[in-house]
Amino acid sequence: MAILKSMGKNPSGERLKKVQQSPNYHDDIFQNQSLTLVMAEKGAFFKTFKKFLNKPKNTVPPKPLPSIKTDLKNLPDGNPVLVWFGHSSYLIKINRKHILVDPVFSGYASPFKFKSAKNFEGSNVYTVDDMPPIDILLITHDHYDHLDYSTVLKLNSKTKHIITSLGVASHLEYWGFDMNKVTELDWYDSVEKIEGIKFTSEPARHFSGRSFIRNKTLWASFILKTKDWSIYLGGDSGYDKHFKEIGEKHGPFDLAILESGQYNEAWKAIHMMPEETVQASLDLKAKNLLPVHWGKFSLSLHPWNEPIERVMKKSEELHVNVTTPLIGEPLIIGKKYPFKKWWREV
Repeated sequence: MAILKSMGKNPSGERLKKVQQSPNYHDDIFQNQSLTLVMAEKGAFFKTFKKFLNKPKNTVPPKPLPSIKTDLKNLPDGNPVLVWFGHSSYLIKINRKHILVDPVFSGYASPFKFKSAKNFEGSNVYTVDDMPPIDILLITHDHYDHLDYSTVLKLNSKTKHIITSLGVASHLEYWGFDMNKVTELDWYDSVEKIEGIKFTSEPARHFSGRSFIRNKTLWASFILKTKDWSIYLGGDSGYDKHFKEIGEKHGPFDLAILESGQYNEAWKAIHMMPEETVQASLDLKAKNLLPVHWGKFSLSLHPWNEPIERVMKKSEELHVNVTTPLIGEPLIIGKKYPFKKWWREV
């Protein structure tokens, strides 16, 4: 029963005791810093569910997405290199080390092979076999579009360390991972598993869960810092005060990687609107913005390319530097920021 196995297992026993000691855990669940409703109003779930049964055709691209097939095992040394795989999956090479974030290469953002959760045609051109040896596998939270069961199983043997949010290791342990190579972080915790590369967990405004039971594991954003570079890895988050607080404490950032898609007014507290994504990059004091969480899956009701169009419009108004690489196109921080409106040719 691979589907049931893929749903994972929430913390119990000693792991649950560890979770319960977190200052962010009370009333038997993890809590956001601000009041956060997954659905904005009573009855919104059923209204939205009906709309999902008849999703507009423009939520999916009319043609296969373009991409670039880069040799990931031979990325250049020097400045950090980032390669985006669509949605929130990307590889970073920094200090000659490889960091892979929220990889989903199974083709689906769900344990079930629903048509609505299938990746866009042309967006799944990379596989685990294309990956170099992974020094750090970073999992921001346990949702299926960020923690993909089949992908992480295949990555296990080529991954040295795993860094994730508090409680998420329960899933990994259930799936047979060696817990000696897994590090869980609560908000504000830091770790340096590789000399010279520091990760700090910071708040996000979101939720967690791989079933109807929510918020038993933590969700987070992360800061990746070296002597020369600072990168903000946003994970999933609604807009809130934490962006400004992080910017004031840890900014400026050379690059902020922020979600910009899968939003809806019905769940506006847990996913930013594109205009808020641009504002968040300003709050963070980011020199450049990479909008993600779009370009691979249709998990909302908006047109597939609306997120990036709205980001572009707002970024022009606020004079924010945005980079828009194709799937697989290398971005070199401090040197090369691809900027082409490629989605308009689809």
